[in-house]
Amino acid sequence: MATPTKPSIVFAHGIWADGSCYNKLIPTLQAEGHEVISAQYGLNSNVEDVAATVRYLGQVSSPIILVGHSYGGTVITAAGTDDRVAGLVYIAALGPDETETSEGEQAKFPVTPVFQQIEVKDGRVWMKRSGIGCFCGDLPEEEQKIVWATASPPAATLFSHNAPGVAWRTKPSWYIVANHDQSVHPELERAAAKRMGATTYDIDSSHVPMLSHPDFVLDVIRTAAAGV
Repeated sequence: MATPTKPSIVFAHGIWADGSCYNKLIPTLQAEGHEVISAQYGLNSNVEDVAATVRYLGQVSSPIILVGHSYGGTVITAAGTDDRVAGLVYIAALGPDETETSEGEQAKFPVTPVFQQIEVKDGRVWMKRSGIGCFCGDLPEEEQKIVWATASPPAATLFSHNAPGVAWRTKPSWYIVANHDQSVHPELERAAAKRMGATTYDIDSSHVPMLSHPDFVLDVIRTAAAGV
């Protein structure tokens, strides 16, 4: 009898990031026998980012665990309706419903400190150097500098329109709440996880637990992979 293939892992990144934000997870998952790919997209519109992520699904075998951080949660919420996706992992992420935009979901909660450290210029939203501590303050200073230097600014209109589809209504979800998050409000994260009916995990982390607590995040992804 053939040995069952482990689920593939596809990552979706947030704003002020790109696919390399998962570099502390990818080698371990590959070594454990998963096909892994990290989507890259332009942060120009959610419809484009979702379409790009769906294209990445075709580069690995099914079934797929789709993992989204921050705004990447909005991406996987729509892209995850693809039949090749078996489960969803949200990391300090948005998870809007059909009638919500990313902006609308966030508007229900207090403004977080990072959004007081931004500059809108040339149609993009830039994080000021002074805001990096709000984003990833539990990383060593040298890592914080790298995160800021490689941050991809989103279009100023990115959060105002969503691609259709809500995968968490029909597919199992796992959710990591970052208790010390100053980018996505922790109470938003808890409310999103509860609404999804997600298996929920809490970690005393900044907005980027995949960088500051990679072993914890790996264990949640392993649990999700085993669960499908």
